[in-house]
Amino acid sequence: MGKRTAHFVPPNRPLRAAVVIPAFNEAHRIAEALRPVLAAGLVDEVIVVSDGSTDGTVAEARKFEGVRVVELPFNVGKGGAMCAGVAHTDADVIAFFDADLIGLRAHHVDQLIRPLLNGQCDMCIGVFRGGKFWSDTGQVITPFLSGQRAMYRKLFEAVPFLPEIRMGAEVTITTYAKRLKATVFKTVLRGVANTHKEQKLGIVKGATARAKMYREIARAMVKVNKRRRRGPWSLK
Repeated sequence: MGKRTAHFVPPNRPLRAAVVIPAFNEAHRIAEALRPVLAAGLVDEVIVVSDGSTDGTVAEARKFEGVRVVELPFNVGKGGAMCAGVAHTDADVIAFFDADLIGLRAHHVDQLIRPLLNGQCDMCIGVFRGGKFWSDTGQVITPFLSGQRAMYRKLFEAVPFLPEIRMGAEVTITTYAKRLKATVFKTVLRGVANTHKEQKLGIVKGATARAKMYREIARAMVKVNKRRRRGPWSLK
């Protein structure tokens, strides 16, 4: 076991780890994310949150034994879906994975969770290398936007207004983790990549969805900065 440098680690007791996978219309891709998560040695519980999906995402997820499926009646955005997943588990460590991953393996999942179980950090962010060019490039520029991360439940619950945040959830979490002086590690998930929106939806619809995503991230950053200008913010 490495040196314990985490601030939010629960009292000394065996820690349980849950994986939460927010998913919106990922029926054709979610199996590729679920298989390695279920095969990982450090995962105690797996939760898929269907964020108002209108395809067969729920049916596909329910094919996997041991997966709890939370079906939201309408799309609330990623922040709300993440919160819904956390509300359905009492695990001490929560790991989030995107539903459209390519190349994810069980050892990647354990790699993200292990530092939390060892008390080495408060949050571990997975960044892509050796997968697809655009996924790698995007995470070199903005690793704080990665959807692959594990953190202590206490840290997640300390982040304000997450249910209101859509695609800006990751930047909001990263910003508040920094403000709370949380210990954050990065780990390379070699050979893993996301499926691009243009590949899912086609060039025109994909580009439109990407532009919407960037607008939502920008709105989240504005909201975070406004909160900061009101005065000091700390864990209550």
